[in-house]
Amino acid sequence: MIDKINYSPINIMSSITPKDNTGEGADELGKKFGSFLNDAMTNLNVQQKQVDQLNESFIKGELSDVHQLTIASEKASLGLELTVQVRNKVLEAYQEIMRMQL
Repeated sequence: MIDKINYSPINIMSSITPKDNTGEGADELGKKFGSFLNDAMTNLNVQQKQVDQLNESFIKGELSDVHQLTIASEKASLGLELTVQVRNKVLEAYQEIMRMQL
């Protein structure tokens, strides 16, 4: 019943680093990274909707296993925390690049 969280650093890096030297530029890598972030946000939204549904079922008394709600809530919380940390690191990197002198 517990789903695996698919946010390992190895999977992230293998999805955005080129496998060979085909001349893949920054534009393509940026698009891959952007699609990765969009997928992550979509997954986070799905997890949050699942928590909301489980919460409503719990309030109505239809949910007999409270552990499902707790696990889903914790997964959504960890996903949100990861998303915020990735956003913070991207902003820090952008600010560091803007501070560089040419």
